[in-house]
Amino acid sequence: MKLPKFISDNIVLKITSLNAVVIAIRLVISAFIQWLLATTVGAAGIANIGQVRNVMAMLTSTTSLGTFNGVVKYVAEFKKDQPELSKVFSTVTVFILLGSLISAAVLFFGASFLSTYLFNSQEFIYVFQLLAVIVPFIAINRVVNAVVSGLSDYKRYAKIELISYILATVALIIGLYFTELKGVLIAIAIAPIIQLIVLAFVFGKILKTYVPLKSLKLSFIYKNQLLAFTLMSFISTFLLNYVELDIRTLVTEEININEAGYWTAMTFISKNYMVFATGLFTLYVLPKFASIHSKSEFKHEVLNIYKTILPIFALGMVIVYLLRNYIIRFIYPEFTGMEPLFKWQLFGDFIRLSALVLAHQFLAKRLVKSFIITELISLGLFFVLSKVFIQHYGTEGIVIAHFVRYIIYFIIVVFVVLFYYDKTTANREQL
Repeated sequence: MKLPKFISDNIVLKITSLNAVVIAIRLVISAFIQWLLATTVGAAGIANIGQVRNVMAMLTSTTSLGTFNGVVKYVAEFKKDQPELSKVFSTVTVFILLGSLISAAVLFFGASFLSTYLFNSQEFIYVFQLLAVIVPFIAINRVVNAVVSGLSDYKRYAKIELISYILATVALIIGLYFTELKGVLIAIAIAPIIQLIVLAFVFGKILKTYVPLKSLKLSFIYKNQLLAFTLMSFISTFLLNYVELDIRTLVTEEININEAGYWTAMTFISKNYMVFATGLFTLYVLPKFASIHSKSEFKHEVLNIYKTILPIFALGMVIVYLLRNYIIRFIYPEFTGMEPLFKWQLFGDFIRLSALVLAHQFLAKRLVKSFIITELISLGLFFVLSKVFIQHYGTEGIVIAHFVRYIIYFIIVVFVVLFYYDKTTANREQL
């Protein structure tokens, strides 16, 4: 099907429109799965699933030592420079080996502690032991995904996302049918293996062109460059998910596990529509910002992205808000405690999207200090405000904290990015 000219002439819209098709299908499937889980395992089960998903997200960082954004950046820069790419992937190989070994050891030998700490029960030891075996697949899957993103191969990216999501969903339904919650958690754990198999089929031949397996060797040539991304990933992925784990535990202890399930269900909805932006960030924003070197060009690109995606995103959020009671009634029956959470979550996510567009400049230019300071402020605000607001507003206080946090974060990021370009311009004028 041929795209309309106004879309085909705009790469942001091309990626967005293709991404939107994939996400629309995902949303339909996800709505069915969320209904199935809500009616089968209940709010407490949803809360436990949220804990495992947070652990999985943390593993995407630790198993590859946070090299994802670094691989995206250097593949985008060196895709025509095979010798340089070999050096990058030789160092990435070392990072994967170290990250996988450390992660597997912690998961396997700490399974009993982690089960008690995260679930207040020894019932889930098997989840961490299984993940200990799967960590190498998580690491490789993450790096290969980074190559797809670095090449801005949005068509294959969409195909991989859709096929792997459908197969992972099938595995989840099978697990739910046979062993209910236990089967669901196992299906979530093996999802990276499913995606890696799909990646091999869809992207295998092209991958060999850019990742010369025969010439790879253990090397630390790009150690310093990649360690910067390791540090940034630790802050943005590992700590973020740790804070979410801690807040879910806080809600469980301060109120009850059902309320924790309501908040988790709300974050599931949020993460489903935020996927809309994730593909654009990795396929377009990060590679594009890496090639921009002037303030005027950067401002032009940011405005182009804003005027393209923000109206679409805003419209989608208005629809979600207007349909919130139907979403609860048909997808999360009896999760009536969710209704007050929608407004603040949606407002917060809109501001978050606006801020994240700008914040990708930190990754594109490897501005480690700026990234870490702004992320720590953001996480610190969320953690502290959640603890304060939950005392006054209950579970709704968590999403109010989410909203306030991103208002402050957005303002800080704007000032930091503008300061970076003013400083860069001043340095050039002195030369």
